[in-house]
Amino acid sequence: MGSLPTNNLESMSLCTQNPLDPDEFRRQGHMIIDFLADYYKNVEKYPVRSQVEPGYLKKRLPESAPYNSESIETILEDVTNDIIPGLTHWQSPNYFAYFPSSGSIAGFLGEMLSTGFNVVGFNWMSSPAATELESIVMNWLGQMLTLPKSFLFSSDGSSGGGGGVLQGTTCEAILCTLTAARDKMLNKIGRENINKLVVYASDQTHCALQKAAQIAGINPKNFRAIATSRATNFGLSPSSLQSTILVDIESGLVPLFLCATVGTTSSTAVDPIGPLCGVAKKYGIWVHIDAAYAGSACICPEFRHFIDGVEDADSFSLNAHKWFFTTLDCCCLWVKDSDSLVKALSTSPEYLKNKATDSKQVIDYKDWQIALSRRFRSMKLWLVLRSYGVANLRTFLRSHVKMAKHFQGLIGMDNRFEIVVPRTFAMVCFRLKPTAIFDQRTVDNDYIEAQTNEINAKLLESVNASGKIYMTHAVVGGVYMIRFAVGATLTEEHHVTGAWKVVQEHTDAILGALDGETTIHEIVD
Repeated sequence: MGSLPTNNLESMSLCTQNPLDPDEFRRQGHMIIDFLADYYKNVEKYPVRSQVEPGYLKKRLPESAPYNSESIETILEDVTNDIIPGLTHWQSPNYFAYFPSSGSIAGFLGEMLSTGFNVVGFNWMSSPAATELESIVMNWLGQMLTLPKSFLFSSDGSSGGGGGVLQGTTCEAILCTLTAARDKMLNKIGRENINKLVVYASDQTHCALQKAAQIAGINPKNFRAIATSRATNFGLSPSSLQSTILVDIESGLVPLFLCATVGTTSSTAVDPIGPLCGVAKKYGIWVHIDAAYAGSACICPEFRHFIDGVEDADSFSLNAHKWFFTTLDCCCLWVKDSDSLVKALSTSPEYLKNKATDSKQVIDYKDWQIALSRRFRSMKLWLVLRSYGVANLRTFLRSHVKMAKHFQGLIGMDNRFEIVVPRTFAMVCFRLKPTAIFDQRTVDNDYIEAQTNEINAKLLESVNASGKIYMTHAVVGGVYMIRFAVGATLTEEHHVTGAWKVVQEHTDAILGALDGETTIHEIVD
């Protein structure tokens, strides 16, 4: 942290100034915009993955807050010197890890407006524009996805049927829908039977579902992570689901909830929504579609088929803050039966009662989420939709898919590597092949696979430690693979080509060491 103001008058001026003085807000606000614009302009100069050690910041900052105020100039100096080194730069064009958190000018400015207004839109009365804009943009985006009308608000915007709400994350969306499904079922069979409820998913489903089940009071023994295989590209098999359900029913359990995924975290696998819904509906199971990453791509006609069958699901969500140029946090959730959501999540204390709510003509979004308070998230999504339009948004998404195809093509030209699972969207899963490492005639297969996984892990860590690019990994079917996810807004084709050169350089170094005196055990250690 910078030194305290040396001039007593400066210190007094800062201390006595109104915290929301318009003129000072304008001055400092311009400085922050300039600071961030320079950051984006120069972001490639930083190591993509932070290179600091745990506890680095505690060594740099004082043990207590300053007694006197400090200037924004001093604070921004410390941001540059102390904070930026500890950032992993998600907006870097060389960021290919996890899934993207794609930003945009519109998303950023929408966030500024939301933060600037700083309204707390828990019900319609608290800020009518916040509620009504949210219902409008959720209908707009639902129409772009060609979701069934049963998921959209009616023409008068009233609640009671289907509709959309902006949650913070998919974790919240899943918890809310699971809670609604739980209460709807327990109202039929009695709340004393909660330990009989069963939740279903594949072994590729995001861990958010298991956490939601724990919070919702589902017996941990009744959480079913059904095995998937390479034969179905790690999508959930309807026949496996059906046989699992039948065993549970024979055991006296009650099937409750299925989470099907479009674009799994590990490999972007797609569960077959239509056939899964066909199985689930036989047993009255609530079906939620988690399309956190890949749902955005479904505004493009060529990807829409991945959510075919959604008309038979009960809820559907995607993260606009992943691959839709809207800053974190912004999870879009649509439900067919908003009444079930409201009944499970609503409270009505005296201090929140008002004529608008009593009229039943408005939506109170506090009853569609976990918390009472809520941010004006629709402002940033509205700016993204209006600033770019459907045509440009499709173009942005397609450009990322094209770059992923380009990377896939580069891999195909190097016989040391292989694609582990088929590319579906804008992520490529690859690895260094066993044949590039071993003479398979002299080593048993189990040893080969185990050591291949270790070498690929070493390759990934070597690449990431360079700071030039950043990727992450997954393990599917026992195979360790490197995930290359294209989606950062600033990424262009030359960044993808450059990333592949970095991978090749580190591969040459590792394989070169194996050709010399270094043993495999020394490499992986």
